[in-house]
Amino acid sequence: MPWSFLIEPPQRQPAPADLAEGYAQLLDTLGTVTPFELAVRGGHVMASPGLAFLVGYQAALRMLWPSAPASLGALCATEQRSLRPADLQTRVEGLRLCGRKDFVTAGHAADWLLVAARSEEAGESPRLSLVIVYPGEPGIQLESLPVLPLMPDIAHGRVHFDQAACERLAGDGWDAYVKPFRTLEDIYVLSALAAWLLGVGQDCGWPQPLQLRLLGLLAGLSEASRQSPASAAGHIVLGGLFAQFDGLKAELELAFAQGPEEWREMWLRDRGVLDIAAGARARRLAKALGRG
Repeated sequence: MPWSFLIEPPQRQPAPADLAEGYAQLLDTLGTVTPFELAVRGGHVMASPGLAFLVGYQAALRMLWPSAPASLGALCATEQRSLRPADLQTRVEGLRLCGRKDFVTAGHAADWLLVAARSEEAGESPRLSLVIVYPGEPGIQLESLPVLPLMPDIAHGRVHFDQAACERLAGDGWDAYVKPFRTLEDIYVLSALAAWLLGVGQDCGWPQPLQLRLLGLLAGLSEASRQSPASAAGHIVLGGLFAQFDGLKAELELAFAQGPEEWREMWLRDRGVLDIAAGARARRLAKALGRG
């Protein structure tokens, strides 16, 4: 990826009134990009950490499913806060989907949904398939959820399926999609947020060593993005990069405290998004290191 665009302060995009339109405008600005370029170049110009998260999330989806449409999408797997196949109730039979998913990132702005659904025959062990559906089609109902304190500019929703038509993707829904997505999401969301932080630092004149360390973190994430999400070595590399980011927290707090209050409030409000998957990430790292 050419890095020259990160040398200058970002030409920041205004916060969009409509997430889908804002994302389309970003793609028009960026042109043809790889998923890593989408996360970094997109995150660099976003108006908030939540919008940077959304760009990183979209980049991770495109690594998971390279044929994804250009529009906003979401992966729907969680039910009752669980991802375990045995706990899921949503089911696909033939090309019809029934059930409910509790958390749809970007809510009503999502143009397509990847849905993890049970597909085993009676008496078999739980097995998942991944299917694609399109909101607005018969049998699909999106329900808006209350705005969360974390990333309030990114709406979330719940989705209900009642004999909704779907298309199945090839491969096992757990091993090929749900399991690797958690690692991909870690890589691309951290990339987008690090790029956003660098952009704020450039706007606010943060100390040069801090800006350079953020650039170094992005260079490491570029390498992590080339690793298989199933690779133990890849998890160890990613663990090192999160440790590197954790080592910047005190510097970041000081830099935000000395700059505009608006940026500081955004960061204090939204930085917890990186902690949501910390437990699962720690377990993957321990297993990769032979400790789990």
